[in-house]
Amino acid sequence: MKGRTIVLDHIGTHEAAAYLVDGRLDDILIDHADAPRPGAIFRGICDRPIKGQSGMMLRLPDGETAFLRHGKGLRPGQPLLVQVTGYAEGGKAIPVTDRVLFKSRYAIVTPGKPGMNISRQISDDDTRDALLALAHEVFDSDHGLILRSSCEGAEEAEIADDILAMLSLAETVLKDADGSAPEALTEGDGPHILAWREWHKGQPEVVTEAGSFETHGVLDQLAQLHDPLVPLGEGTMYVEPTRALVAVDVNTGNDTSPAAALKTNLAAARALPRALRLRGLAGQISVDFVSMSKAHRKQVEQSLRAAFKADPIETSLVGWSPMGLFELQRKRERPPFPTALMRDL
Repeated sequence: MKGRTIVLDHIGTHEAAAYLVDGRLDDILIDHADAPRPGAIFRGICDRPIKGQSGMMLRLPDGETAFLRHGKGLRPGQPLLVQVTGYAEGGKAIPVTDRVLFKSRYAIVTPGKPGMNISRQISDDDTRDALLALAHEVFDSDHGLILRSSCEGAEEAEIADDILAMLSLAETVLKDADGSAPEALTEGDGPHILAWREWHKGQPEVVTEAGSFETHGVLDQLAQLHDPLVPLGEGTMYVEPTRALVAVDVNTGNDTSPAAALKTNLAAARALPRALRLRGLAGQISVDFVSMSKAHRKQVEQSLRAAFKADPIETSLVGWSPMGLFELQRKRERPPFPTALMRDL
């Protein structure tokens, strides 16, 4: 199967979307009904400040708690509009931000940050000018607007409808910002909407028939995520989460040639973003590459930077530790792959 394919289906009762590149699973989104979705917007009530961190704990509906990292100047009992930024680790508060965005496929409305901006990925001056003219024509608001890279090549009518839909949603939600009780104002986008919103590169084929995960081999590839082993072609890589961090071990296998270490490490660098993305792993990540010279470390680091640049999840490449491990910090935008769902496969 050549080309890019988006497969929309369900695993049991859970909505799910899979992204295939030449038949190989490249990304998976699964709805987790037991946790607020990233992007969901709440009216939270400030509860108590966290001393020493300038943070604030907030009360959300149904007894949930949230943590706002920058809560300076807030007072307990104050209502605040917040947006979920990721999934909470077990027993911890839901991470939120007070910088609320209304994001769709073509447009992002930014309350409190006026101005119009076009994605830097759109480099053609005529296209940028046309999009800016369209934005001025349809966007009559004091809010800010960002037109995303997906606008390039899209129909003007679709872009205009998307801008107006996000503006209408923003104005509706902002009207409900004040109140004395916590309330859910939007639920965030599920996997099928996220797939439409984010997986538009290369005009992929979209498959929506029930049972498509099985017919397109998605279930078989998901079943392999139980195994920490990631075959590289040149050697192997093991990706294993612990309570404190994600440990990654790279090995050359039976190859004892002088170039084996560099070849295996470069292959691991290219494969690492996909391995983390499919397993939903984030936080602190330590990679034990095959021992190599310091001259080769720069090549591996460059390969890592190129690989993670194309990854949709924010990842900071911290660098080499004194023990020769490469350390990364990855944003927790999705929970670990739900292995309990494997019985439904």
